[in-house]
Amino acid sequence: MPASMKTVRRSLPVTAAALTSLTLLAPAAFAAPSPTASPSASPTATPPASMSSVGGTRLGRPGTQVDLAGGAPVLPKDLTARSWIVADAETGDVLASHNAHWRLAPASTLKMLFADTLLPKWPTTTQHKVAVSDLAGVGAGSSLVGIKEEETYTVHDLWLGVFLRSGNDAVHVLSAMNGGVDRTVAEMNEHAAELQALDTTVVSPDGYDAPHQVSSAYDLTLFARSGLQKKDFREYASTVRAKFPGKTAKDKKGKTSRESFEIQNTNRLLAGDSDIGVYPGIAGVKNGNTTNAGATFTGVAERDGRVLLVTVMNPAKKEHNEVYKETARLFDWGFQAAGKVKPVGELVPPRSAVAASAEPDDSGQAGGAGGKAVMGTKPVAGAPAADGSTGVGIAAGIAAGVLVLLTGGAFLVNRRWPLPELVRRRPRP
Repeated sequence: MPASMKTVRRSLPVTAAALTSLTLLAPAAFAAPSPTASPSASPTATPPASMSSVGGTRLGRPGTQVDLAGGAPVLPKDLTARSWIVADAETGDVLASHNAHWRLAPASTLKMLFADTLLPKWPTTTQHKVAVSDLAGVGAGSSLVGIKEEETYTVHDLWLGVFLRSGNDAVHVLSAMNGGVDRTVAEMNEHAAELQALDTTVVSPDGYDAPHQVSSAYDLTLFARSGLQKKDFREYASTVRAKFPGKTAKDKKGKTSRESFEIQNTNRLLAGDSDIGVYPGIAGVKNGNTTNAGATFTGVAERDGRVLLVTVMNPAKKEHNEVYKETARLFDWGFQAAGKVKPVGELVPPRSAVAASAEPDDSGQAGGAGGKAVMGTKPVAGAPAADGSTGVGIAAGIAAGVLVLLTGGAFLVNRRWPLPELVRRRPRP
């Protein structure tokens, strides 16, 4: 097992066309989840005494983990979530956590892993006519975007349905295109293992409650961080509203036309609600809510050049939008505390990065390129905007993090995702 390596950063000049700063991460020591923390659809009321130590031993301890230095703000006093985590999206530093590796039902936040696994599969212009069998197995009471049998949709339409409306019907159609639910679940589990998300067991690709389907705040944050490497993932996750195809109808003259209707993102920190405003700097990612999971949410936000990821799982307080309110308080704390707290752990890179950093190059040094781990990503499909959509999809000319391939490595993190531009340009509800 490779020893811990220091975080290496490189920055490239910011131009009008692109923001190209990169953070190069190397792995920390990691371990498999404790056998005592076996997956369960009905977890105990208290976290296990010993959990996974992926990302650092402190993250495997129950309770709140934080190291406050001089001048650091105290954590919010009114947090009721079973589990939460605050991390720097660029460096991977975990600023604070609470039961980070507790294996809980994830609800639709699991769709982040679904998207990160399947987004590279098809160009967004690919069309698919929905068969009756495509929608088989959609759970009763599922969130739906309103897909109709025998109608044709583009892959772009389907991903809008997944990200904005958390449509389980869209997930099942994409799974059918991928060879079926069983194959999709297997690929998701394989990808979770590659990301070192070892708390996660996928049973249903849409996050619908299922026996033994679990994840953790730590793993959900890994999924968000991995997905946000992809431009199309960022675009879908930060889209506030879009037009979605409805049913095909004929007029009295026999002429056919396709109706459309507006869908809005159910992420309340992105779209706002009656009792909560749009969070400054928010740019995604995904929310969920089921009977077993309660409310879950992972969000990404930028302030003063710093990008944070926050995941909150199952607040005990059942007030309206409580998961978003606790997330907002943790974001506020994280931005105030950045640079004033000692990290209690880190978000680890994928296994392929660990392997790459351990391989000798021609000089005989581990990791190649001086032993530094960089990223090689699979090609991803583009995500052009649909007519009428708002969010990242309509801003094709926005500066983007440029993928720079450096020799001898396998993991790259965009240091400058185009979040500030997205926030400034996106129309608000």
